Amino acid sequence: MESQQVLREYCPYCGEPIELLVDSSLGQQDYIEDCQVCCRPMEVSVVVNAEGEASVILSNDSE
Repeated sequence: MESQQVLREYCPYCGEPIELLVDSSLGQQDYIEDCQVCCRPMEVSVVVNAEGEASVILSNDSE
């Protein structure tokens, strides 16, 4: 399995679809990234399962 994955999610602010490039070899991660559409900062939480597949949870400041 490749360590870099493109994940498609929706911005918690504007609701538009966005793509995130995630490196699953780093394991669980938490960081801030600006939305590609509305440019507002969102919190990104990356979770990697036992098979090395990553998933993300996006949240805004009010969540």
